[in-house]
Amino acid sequence: MRLSHDEEENNLSLSKFESMLKTNKVFFFDSEEFEDIILHYMDTGRMNLAKRALKLGLEQHPKSTGLRLVQVEMLVYEDKLDLAERLLQELYAIEPTNEEIYIQQAQIHSKRDQHEKAIETLKLALKYTDDLADVYSMIGMEYLFMDDLEKAKDYFILCLEEDDQDYSALYNVVYCYDFLEQNEKAIEYLESFINRNPYSEVAWHQLGRQYYALKNYEKAVWAFDYATIIDDTFLGAFMEKGKSLEKLKRYEEAIESFKTTIELDDPTSFALLRIGKCYERLGNREKALKYYHKTVHEDPLLDKGWIAITDFYIRQKNFQKALYYVNKAIGIDGENSFYWKRYAAINEALNFYEEAELGYRRAFESGDINLDTFILWSNMLQFLGEFENGIEILLQASDVFPDEFEIEYRLAGLYYLLGENDKGKFHLSNGLRLNFANHTILEENFPFAWGSEEVQAQIEKFRLK
Repeated sequence: MRLSHDEEENNLSLSKFESMLKTNKVFFFDSEEFEDIILHYMDTGRMNLAKRALKLGLEQHPKSTGLRLVQVEMLVYEDKLDLAERLLQELYAIEPTNEEIYIQQAQIHSKRDQHEKAIETLKLALKYTDDLADVYSMIGMEYLFMDDLEKAKDYFILCLEEDDQDYSALYNVVYCYDFLEQNEKAIEYLESFINRNPYSEVAWHQLGRQYYALKNYEKAVWAFDYATIIDDTFLGAFMEKGKSLEKLKRYEEAIESFKTTIELDDPTSFALLRIGKCYERLGNREKALKYYHKTVHEDPLLDKGWIAITDFYIRQKNFQKALYYVNKAIGIDGENSFYWKRYAAINEALNFYEEAELGYRRAFESGDINLDTFILWSNMLQFLGEFENGIEILLQASDVFPDEFEIEYRLAGLYYLLGENDKGKFHLSNGLRLNFANHTILEENFPFAWGSEEVQAQIEKFRLK
């Protein structure tokens, strides 16, 4: 790739400067060359070289405002804000119309979390700058810091009106729309932007993302298609297109799109996982499993890959293998309630009730407070003969789900099993009152209690009301 004239000049200046340092010879550079050298070293994090270049630059050009401003930038970078501000005041006395003085002053205000002052100062810079786009973008960033996304969005849009190639500003505009949940407005803006810049693959990609957020997957595919036509190496657009096609159940096309991302770059575990899911939905179990294994080979720490294999074997009712793979997922993320719930269900299918009880307990401890988790957990405790613990779990559940017939019928059954008939009668009465039609829960789960004359009399009495 050919370098631009400016890049070639900059590289020559850097080589000349580094040669000077090695030989201890003193070469002359004009002040702008020194500015470029210093900023290059600052951008690449080599502050010692930046400071040496600044020192030599000021020795050769002691009156250079540009070098003094670079010195201010360095002081701001190092959080020496008071010293930077004093130097700016001196420079302001010499060149009050230099926009860079206002920009650096704004940076100082921003570092002090004085974002309103930074905005006021940047608005003064607008009077003197030739680069309106850059200053508009800075004002937008200050509004972002203040969480004023409406105004931030307006200034990023102004930036794009001055420079429609500033894709960081375009991303920021879309970010603001996303945060404000204004997907329709984002689409309107992006369509107007594309009318002016029809070959902007970034804009087409962002348009596709907005349609995807609105679940308009057909339109999303249409937009991602344009992004990939403009740039046939746009990995992100192929990935998003694949996701949209998958939502439309166009699995073969989705696979092609995901495979393109693998051809463009090293395979990602996400793409491999999605390909596996698509093959499974097409009924090609062999290829699905092959890609699931490729996923975990590519990223052995990707718990979602292991859980995909787990779910594959659950669907095949091969619970022994499912148990092996769910343990892999739990080994990576032991705080994931969904994984513990799968672990419990698999062990329950294998009649390993103690392990199943552990799974439901760990799911609860990891934040799962769904009604079915409480019920399944209490079922396991019942199988294990731990009736008191089952009651304790269901009483906790009733705090979260008051007036829930599923809980009341089970509490009634467990109390009857313990011979605490008064409590059993109380909870049976609650269940019958809340949902009489489902009183067969007692018959299905507690046949001993169901066969009691007292229970049948209570049900019959309620039926006749």
